[in-house]
Amino acid sequence: MAGSINKVILIGRLGKDPELKYTPSGVPVAKFSLATDETFKDRSGEQQRRTEWHNIVAWNKLAEICGEYLTKGKQVYIEGSIKSRQWEDQSGNKRTSYDIVARQMTMLGSRSDSDHSSGSSPRPSAASAGNHDDNMSGPEPPSAPSSDITDEDIPF
Repeated sequence: MAGSINKVILIGRLGKDPELKYTPSGVPVAKFSLATDETFKDRSGEQQRRTEWHNIVAWNKLAEICGEYLTKGKQVYIEGSIKSRQWEDQSGNKRTSYDIVARQMTMLGSRSDSDHSSGSSPRPSAASAGNHDDNMSGPEPPSAPSSDITDEDIPF
């Protein structure tokens, strides 16, 4: 059995349109928020709903697909891994944030959900969205940045 596993599967709705940018070396990176909901009954038996927000980061061809086809409110399936980032806030306090590095994205919902925002552009299939290993090889995941890219290179 493997020593460890870092795998995340989410189904949720985009909180905003993806922000597509490029690193100084020209690598595409898309960032967006994804909301997942949990429904449960509290101690008094009343139905409660809790929303959890996730920061999603996609790289390379998958980033370009997300930037072109995803819009706020769109329901998607995301598969990837959790990555932590350390940074300092304006007051000099050390902070940690957690991102989901997407390796696969599948658009969910009806075709009309995507038609109203993407005009006449065709909707990519799940296979094309998940098939994003254009220029990557070796042990790195297909949508992860190459080893020469650091947190400082990310244009967000």
